[in-house]
Amino acid sequence: MNLLSSTYIFSFYTLISRILGYIRDILIAAFLGASIFADAFFVAFRIPNTFRRLFAEGTFNAAFIPSYTSEKKNNDSRSKKFADDVLSLLILILLAIILIVEIFTPYFVYLIAPGFYENSEKFELAVDLVRITFPFLLFVSLSSFFSGILNSNNRFAAAAAAPIVLNIILILTLLISFSFKLDFAVNLSYGVTLSGIIQLIFLIIASRKYYKPSIAFKTKINSKVKFFLKKLLPSIFSSGVTQINILVGTIIASFEAGAVSYLYYADRIYQINLAIAGIAVGTVSLPALSKSLKVGKIYEAKSIQNKSIELCFLFSIPASIGLIIASREIVDALFGYGSFSEENVILTAKALKYFGYGVPAFALVKILSNFFFARDNTKTPFYLSLFSVALNIGISISYFKEVGFIIIPIATSISTWMAVIFYLILLNKSKFIILNTLPFYSIFKIIISTIIMSFTLYYGIDIFEDKLIYSNNYKSIYLLIMVSLVATIYLISCYLFGLLKIKNYKTN
Repeated sequence: MNLLSSTYIFSFYTLISRILGYIRDILIAAFLGASIFADAFFVAFRIPNTFRRLFAEGTFNAAFIPSYTSEKKNNDSRSKKFADDVLSLLILILLAIILIVEIFTPYFVYLIAPGFYENSEKFELAVDLVRITFPFLLFVSLSSFFSGILNSNNRFAAAAAAPIVLNIILILTLLISFSFKLDFAVNLSYGVTLSGIIQLIFLIIASRKYYKPSIAFKTKINSKVKFFLKKLLPSIFSSGVTQINILVGTIIASFEAGAVSYLYYADRIYQINLAIAGIAVGTVSLPALSKSLKVGKIYEAKSIQNKSIELCFLFSIPASIGLIIASREIVDALFGYGSFSEENVILTAKALKYFGYGVPAFALVKILSNFFFARDNTKTPFYLSLFSVALNIGISISYFKEVGFIIIPIATSISTWMAVIFYLILLNKSKFIILNTLPFYSIFKIIISTIIMSFTLYYGIDIFEDKLIYSNNYKSIYLLIMVSLVATIYLISCYLFGLLKIKNYKTN
């Protein structure tokens, strides 16, 4: 297997999904802006979508793949039995969670958006929308199970392509609602759940070659499934720390009008960079890393770790600098239409800029936690994530009244960077990585390439200044031209420095 080529495949489909996601969000911004309807829908969508990211973007795999790989190494019948037991238990747990939330939805909404309670119309709307969207959790979590089966067999395309369904369904829902003058927020919520059903069917079909489920509900849980569950709960918290921090931010932001929407739009933009730099690299590297450790190839495992870190920096450093330099222009070009005012653009851009400072850290947390997960150690990442979330909450609450919602992206970036520092210290102490053997020379070349790219971007913004203003209806085209030029220059620079050689990223 080759990390770069596999990451490319995963990133290609992820990129298509994110582009469609941008189109979806552009339409939402144009039709709903930062209104109470937008705020209510984003809260209703945030919960199942957070679980989607927690399960689909590596967290479920972090616990499932090492155990499944271990069983598969012995024989296929044992791995199938293990998968069947996990699937059966997962269905029961998810159905119980959904039933509880559907019954106690008002209390649930108050918990995740307490600021809405002061506005009865917004609160009641959020309750109705959460009840519609929450079943999505069942379908997307089961989809993640089948994605884990595919990833364990080094098949990444179908799992990466599945989220495309969500964006296509929501785009069609928005266009139909506009054409027939229907309720945007309600129809979007139904679209979320419908897309979950279609996505699950697609992945069941895609994984039939490797796994055919036999569901049997049992009252007794065997020791291997217990061990998996023991790893799963900490891994949900630790691998999904960025999403948990964002969810915490949503709760705090609910006390400021429009803030939930600003954070949502900013989150949507930087997530494409995180998807490639952290999620794609982490998802692709975990099966190879787990397999190497299970068969005792320690040198090969450490090589995979170093290559993963290098790939992470290759994608995340230029993305971070780009978001910091061009946050206003990016938000303006993507969302500055219709109901999304110029003030909305400025406030969203501020949030995006501070999220930009944390992009390398968000990606690194995904990669570094894998180094523990592949060794069946979920406790250490759990404690580090607990520290990160506590720090995030402390900073956000302490300065929210003084700074406003903008403290949330600042706190998220600071707390995640602190987690990265502790990860490196503990990994080095455990001898899982040796800091002085990390690919510092390659990282130096990445930084040089990023500096070249940054100068191009800075002067490109200056040249296109009159083309990127809020009132220009074609500003997204000029932004696309500029970004394509800047990305090409960066890739050429990386190629000349020898950073894009396929043979450098072979896992054996």
